[in-house]
Amino acid sequence: MSQILPSPLLSVRDLCVGFDTDAGFLVAVDGVSFDIPRGGTIGIVGESGCGKSVTAFSIMGLLPRPAGRIVSGSIVFDGEELASASEARMRGIRGRRIGMIYQEPMSALNPVRSIGSQMMEALLLHEPLSKKAAFDRCAELLDRVGIPSARARLAAYPHQLSGGMRQRVMIAMALSCGPDLLIADEPTTALDVTIQAQILELLHKLREDAGMALALITHDLGVIAQNCAEVLVMYAGRVVERAPVNEVFESPAHLYTKGLLESIPRLDTGRKSVLPTIPGMVPGLKDLPEGARFAPRSPHPKAAAYIASEAYRSVRPPLVELSPGHWVEDCEVVRV
Repeated sequence: MSQILPSPLLSVRDLCVGFDTDAGFLVAVDGVSFDIPRGGTIGIVGESGCGKSVTAFSIMGLLPRPAGRIVSGSIVFDGEELASASEARMRGIRGRRIGMIYQEPMSALNPVRSIGSQMMEALLLHEPLSKKAAFDRCAELLDRVGIPSARARLAAYPHQLSGGMRQRVMIAMALSCGPDLLIADEPTTALDVTIQAQILELLHKLREDAGMALALITHDLGVIAQNCAEVLVMYAGRVVERAPVNEVFESPAHLYTKGLLESIPRLDTGRKSVLPTIPGMVPGLKDLPEGARFAPRSPHPKAAAYIASEAYRSVRPPLVELSPGHWVEDCEVVRV
């Protein structure tokens, strides 16, 4: 008898997202697909401008309107289609079922409202609590994420807290209603190394305690290695490699993934050694071909001929499965 696998908590299929701009309609996320199992972890990695945050905002229903919109594809969360859900329905899901930690805690928090009033807003919206009960819950949450004198901090304003404490407040807010899925968008950006480690350790512990699924968005593969079971490598709006995290580190199959790994500083390198970099830049949305978009930065000897070919302009390389669960863009000039 064949085993019936449980359905994933989140299933994204062929997601395409674009924006109306002065240069016309530009696609920022192009055919992205992935699953997150219940209680599972996935990392989404890539340089700035690769479409990571746009993917997250699409899941949350927070694309800027009317410029941004989902063009095609599906986002199924616990059996419910979110891509076409109304704003009223998304308000019932955001915060309650799906929590999100935003990239910049200073800009994500309202500077003219106290920490307590901002934290209580989501609780009062989603939970049948009195203001006193919501206040007490907020104090418990701040204590849980390691903020001392939690009750006193609820009266503070964002500018009165350090960067690390503001990030802990964002984590507490995201966890306030006990979501099934937590999306963490660059949760350690602009924090020093010690605070980064504390925040990541806190996220790991909270996720295990609550049994949540986690989608961790970052440009740092080292962070992915410590916290995720699977990794999604994005480049220029597309997934170029998807695999269990151990396979990505042991045998990366895409030259972009390999370049990201080689760019991580190592303790065993000599003093004053040059840190490897990936030449070039992520292309702008106006300049995206259908072919393998990493080709202009590829060191492959046939890259120039490929870029000059019709295939580069018009044929999208498919993802092929090299081994169970390990998918990579199928184009000679971008494969390891």
